[in-house]
Amino acid sequence: MATVSPAAAAPAVPAGERGATTIADRVVAKIAAQAAREALRAAAPAGPTDAHATVTVRRRATRRTFGEARVRVAVELGYPCDIGAHCGAVRRQVTERVGALAGMEVPEVAVEVERLHSPLLEGAKPGRVQ
Repeated sequence: MATVSPAAAAPAVPAGERGATTIADRVVAKIAAQAAREALRAAAPAGPTDAHATVTVRRRATRRTFGEARVRVAVELGYPCDIGAHCGAVRRQVTERVGALAGMEVPEVAVEVERLHSPLLEGAKPGRVQ
């Protein structure tokens, strides 16, 4: 008596009817936020340690990857600093980490500087410049 494996006995399911793996937007956002914090810490180790990033993901499905994520990151930076260099480091790190960990293409990372922290104004009263 011949035995038939379960895989051979079941009819093949057409590709259009099979399930698909998706990465949730909140997962992509967490990866991007962590990558932004990593980039800011590496760019300014002596800078503020409360690097902040909020992320909005705009998704587009592609057949080659788990999709395409257009990421918008808002960061807080210490001032004075090279703002352009920090934003560039964030863009590179977010693109690399989201691609590596989520398997997504990242054609756009928009970095918004939400707030600048100046050590000169940390002790100043609101509305009054010293």
